[in-house]
Order: sequence, then structure tokens, then C-alpha cells
Amino acid sequence: MTRPLLVGLEAHFPPGWTGIVGANGVGKSTLLKLAVGDLSPQSGTVHHLGSALYCAQRTDDPPDGLAEFAEASDREAAVLRQRLAVGSDWAGRWSSLSHGERKRAQIGVALWRQPDVLALDEPTNHIDAAARDLLIAALRGFRGVGLLVSHDRELLDDLCGQCLFIDPPDAAMRPGGVSAGSEQSRLEQESTRRRDDEAKHAVERLRRGVQRRREAADQFAAKNRQAKQKKPPANDHDGRAMRNLAKLTGKDAFAGKLVAQLGSRVGRAEKERAGIRVKKVYEMGIWLDESARSQRAFLCRIPAGSLPLGDGTRCLRFPDLAVRPADRIAITGPNGSGKSTLVRHLLQRLDIEPGRVVHVPQEISAEESRQILAEVAALPKEQLGRIMTIVSRLGSRPQRLLESDEPSPGEIRKILLAIGIAKGPHLIVMDEPTNHMDLPSIECLEDALSDCPCALLLVSHDRRFLEALAGIEWQIRQEDGASVLTATLW
Repeated sequence: MTRPLLVGLEAHFPPGWTGIVGANGVGKSTLLKLAVGDLSPQSGTVHHLGSALYCAQRTDDPPDGLAEFAEASDREAAVLRQRLAVGSDWAGRWSSLSHGERKRAQIGVALWRQPDVLALDEPTNHIDAAARDLLIAALRGFRGVGLLVSHDRELLDDLCGQCLFIDPPDAAMRPGGVSAGSEQSRLEQESTRRRDDEAKHAVERLRRGVQRRREAADQFAAKNRQAKQKKPPANDHDGRAMRNLAKLTGKDAFAGKLVAQLGSRVGRAEKERAGIRVKKVYEMGIWLDESARSQRAFLCRIPAGSLPLGDGTRCLRFPDLAVRPADRIAITGPNGSGKSTLVRHLLQRLDIEPGRVVHVPQEISAEESRQILAEVAALPKEQLGRIMTIVSRLGSRPQRLLESDEPSPGEIRKILLAIGIAKGPHLIVMDEPTNHMDLPSIECLEDALSDCPCALLLVSHDRRFLEALAGIEWQIRQEDGASVLTATLW
């Protein structure tokens, strides 16, 4: 980055959970890494208390100690394995696990190691409703210092006694969960805007006063010059007396002094207003091209069949499936039931031009993220501007994003979506679209997709998000050792 993310931050984290809140890319993950010692500050000091552990957003690789955790015979390991439903063979088949299963295993290992400081980065990503309840119960039992980055408002409110709100280069600690802190922030911003408006009006009044005084002084000086040039009659004692009075009282100098005094007051008022920091409000919302709808009768038709899952001992059975140009389909089901497998199967059988499909997968590796950002940054100026405008309206700052070496997981999802939207998609496929995104971005994404004219295929555990957007549900249930899909209208 060309500028520091955080400047002059002082924060104390007591035992219990502290939420770390802010938009994508503001430095939440960076703060967690500083807190556990994985990064060092460029200036200042971080005081660490005992052992510390960071659980990253991504689950590309198995956590250190997974095999030991799976085999451990102590009571704590057994309770956590049962509470989080962690399989004994997961260490040996990490690549076949769903991302939700990986996240549960990652957090199970972290809690089992009992660090003094535990930093969790988006712990509820990919996790279904049942697993989420198990996870929250497990996190409530943690007795150390916990730092929690999450887009899950309910989780932050349930667990956190305080929240650190980050808005570079500043950060503010507020008591309570994210809802209480957000309300306090809103009230503070309203107060600041009122103060700024009052200061602005005061400056404008003083400037008008200066202008009136200056015009009055100029008019008086002009009349005085005219009076000097026009010699009064010898018997005009009153005119001579007024002229002499002006000379004696120095009205010209007095008027100039008043103007100077008012000018000084304007300068002080402008300086006072400059000290009031009003948070900039960026334009949000995305408008998709109404012509972005396929004229085909079907975008995809798949005959009934089955797909192997995981280690091949289970399968997903599904009926005849079809996607029409205006369909809005939600795919739901527990972790490991085959939702992402079904999406991959469908993507291979689309009857659409590749450039008309937007696919945002569950996870994008760090290397892929860096490559995508580099390719976008190298685009022609007009095309880059269009994509960055969409990214901005999803709540990220384009300049800060383009300056970074590696975009955050939330930011890279916005970039992929923006690239596709700029092309006028016929189908948008998003696997866990609200994962990694901050709360304002989720709301903006929901608004944007609600106006989208093309087809939608959404995989998510966020029921409220799906119910706001989808009209068809493909629900996957576990029956007799197999996953079975049924399609219903909402």
C-alpha cells in the first residue's frame, strides 16, 4: 500500500470476544495477524500475552495438527470432534471435503490447542445452519482473548462484548455487539454532519459580511475621491466640514480595518471546519443492462441422474433439471451434500456463450486472486474504469484495491462479479455469495441482484438472502446414505 492502513491505533483486548468490523480491504485480517504476531507493525508496539493462533479465511490447506486432533484421546478433543462433527478420516481426504467441513475442522483444531489469544477470520463462512449452532456453542466455551472478524451480524451480537470499527486510517472501539456499535457510529456521523453544516453556514455568513464591508468601503472611498475632486463653493461650510471630519476620523482606514477583522474571522472559521472530519458517503447500487437476457428457451437442460460425492461412497441423485433465461434458483442443503458438485456439473452443460456466464466460486486461492487483480489492472483505461465503478458500488475503494499486492477474499469476489456484469451476463452463478463480504456489500449485492434481468443460480446458507432473490429452490436432503435433490417453487 502507498499509505498506512492504520495510524495511531491504541486498543486493549480483554478476555472474551472482540469483534473487528469494517469494509472489505480495510485491514481486518492485517490487524488479526498483528495481534497474534504473524506480522510486525511498521511503528509502535504490540504486546502479546502467551500463545496466539490465527485462523485464516481461506481453507486451501489443512490446519497444522489436524491428524493429531483427529486421533487424540483426551476429553477436550473428543467433545470438540463431536460438537463440530469432525470426521476421523478428514486429515487424509482434505481435498474431498466441502469448504464448510474444512472450516469446522480448522476451528476445532484451534480450540483444541487452547491458545491464550485466538483470532478467527470469518468462522461461519460455508457453514450450514446446524453446524453454525454447534460452532457458536463451541466458541462460547473459549476462555482466552478472542478476536472475531465476521460478516455475521447475529454472531457478532451474540458473542462480542466490544467491537473495533476500522475505517482507515482510523479505528474506534465501541462497547457491545456490532448492532449497538453501528448505531453509535451512525449517531456520531449525524452529529458530525450537523457540526459541519453549521460551520459551513457560519463561514458563508462571514464571507458575505466581508463582501458587504468591502463593497461599502469601496463605495465610501469612491465618494470621498469624488468629493475631493469637486471643490465646493466658498460658502459651503457644511461640505467642507464633512470632508475635514472624514480626514480627522479616518473612515477609509476604519472600513479597511473592519474588512481585515472579518477576513481573520473567516480564516478561523474555515480552519475550525477543516478540523471536522465527515465520513464520505459513496454511491452504491448496480444497474444491470436490461438487454442482458438470453433469447433461448433454456440455458441448460440436464436429464435425471446421479453424481459421485467425496470419497466415492456416496452420491447425489437428481431429477430432470432445467434453467430458463429468467429463472432465479436457490440451491440449498447441508455441508457435504453435493451443492458445489452439482454446480460444476451444470456449468459444463450450459448452452450459453462462455463470455455471458458469471461464475463466482466458493473459494479463490491467494495465487488466483493475485493473478486476477494483475489482469484487471492491465486492462484499457475505459474498461478498467467500468469495472472499478461497479466494485466501488459494492463498497470497496478502487484506488486502495489496485494498490494492494493481494486482494482480500471479499474484494476478489466483487472483482469477478464486476467483470461479468460489465459483459452483460445471461447467467450469474454464485457459490456462497455472501461469504467474505462485509455487511454493506451484502445489502448492495442483494439490491443489485434483485433488479438483475438475467438468470440467477445461488448456493447459500443465508436463508434471508435467498428468500429475497430466488423463486425456485433445488433442495438437497440426506436419505439412506445418499443426497437427493427435489425442486420446488417458493
